[in-house]
Amino acid sequence: MSAEATTDERASILLVDDMEDNLIALEAVLGSLNEPLVRARSGEEAMKALLRQQFALVLLDVRMPGMDGFETAANIKRLDQTKDVPIIFLTGAEDDSGYAFRGYATGAADYLTKPFDPWVLRAKVTVFLDLHRKNQQLERLLAQQQADYGEVSAKLAGLEEQLDADEPPDLATLRDRIRELRQLLDRGRP
Repeated sequence: MSAEATTDERASILLVDDMEDNLIALEAVLGSLNEPLVRARSGEEAMKALLRQQFALVLLDVRMPGMDGFETAANIKRLDQTKDVPIIFLTGAEDDSGYAFRGYATGAADYLTKPFDPWVLRAKVTVFLDLHRKNQQLERLLAQQQADYGEVSAKLAGLEEQLDADEPPDLATLRDRIRELRQLLDRGRP
């Protein structure tokens, strides 16, 4: 998928940082991806946003007052609704080297230090957006297969009823139903 996704494929990105300058920098770097960027100034705001809408990715600052990034990530991973949302931790270069380990242990998919290389950040975010879209595509395919399976099951049950009836089945009708089943099965082939 390219960055020029259709409206149905647009994937929101949650930017979580207590510093306005950092949010502005993230928006400047990611704005060219043409995806909705949603701001949160705290872990609490991030959790509320995650419960209101679906996100493809969370960019999360480690050090914030109140609920820090680690606690926020732990809460994200604890909820069924949000547990699969990938998190990229962002932290200052002077921060404790144990932060990276703690971040991954909390469920982070990646970890970047500030100041970050804009090209690297954009490339990593693009990978996660592509993964998100592929997951959505797989979910749609699975739903279609399940619907097709239900339709095949219903048609087979109808055929069984016809065959089990006291009167002999109409062969032309049986042939039509078998053709319909074959078309359904062919539709599901790659």
